[in-house]
Amino acid sequence: MLLEDEFCDIIKKARFGQGLSLELVAQQAGLSAHDLQSLERGQRLPTSEDVYALGEILGLRPGPLLDIARQNWAPPSPPAWVHQYVITILGDIGGYAVKGYLLFDYAAREALMIDTAYNPEQMGRMLREHNLRLIAICLTHGHADHAGGLDRIVKDWSVPVYLGAADRHLLPWQPPQEQLVDLQDRQTLSTGSLSVHCLATPGHTPGGFCYWVAHHEHHLCFVGDTVFAGSVGRSNPLSLYPTHLASLKNIVLRLPNTTILLPGHGPASTVEEERKHNPFA
Repeated sequence: MLLEDEFCDIIKKARFGQGLSLELVAQQAGLSAHDLQSLERGQRLPTSEDVYALGEILGLRPGPLLDIARQNWAPPSPPAWVHQYVITILGDIGGYAVKGYLLFDYAAREALMIDTAYNPEQMGRMLREHNLRLIAICLTHGHADHAGGLDRIVKDWSVPVYLGAADRHLLPWQPPQEQLVDLQDRQTLSTGSLSVHCLATPGHTPGGFCYWVAHHEHHLCFVGDTVFAGSVGRSNPLSLYPTHLASLKNIVLRLPNTTILLPGHGPASTVEEERKHNPFA
């Protein structure tokens, strides 16, 4: 699977997040504003000199950035054991692909929904086909592509909906107050024998959360848009950019190296791969 972000996306996110003008960055990199704009639009490939200059100015690691620019890196496919616990649901919002997940304990026939993938029909179909009882919905954040269709899901399954309190205002539709539960950092939820640790990771949004599962030797983390393979989601608002980087470096990338990272967009990765290959790390 192709990476969610290309070189052009990465440098734009870093520049916007730091509030740097196109003209200033271009001047410092020895480029014309037109040249930098062409790079940010993906209209031309960067030279090695471009990559190293922009990496230094934007605080991005130039080695990983160059590998992504040259398409020299992609994370390995997740190991087979992931399918013992996770069903991936694919959705689409205006042509933009998004992922949601069902985390399940098959022996207990219980499942948690991690984001809706903007695809309530497929979520319901998978729950019924696998004979799973939904016990809760866990949202990584409140954006429509991750919470869309929530109204239809809770109509069929009257379960708690967990979300960071600071993201309530972002929800396209809010469930009844008795169902909407504000998450607390380091709170633990469970489905069957699986324990889910709720990690506050603000940055992409003010109330973003990741969900980390450690079950024997198997580690998973549902990261929403906090981390993509080789990138991060855009900080909303942009003033959260430093907070976003802190969530990446101090929370997600301090999980065990073997932790499988399951994002809202693009391919899965691991903590080890992102420590080595993410330009923002």
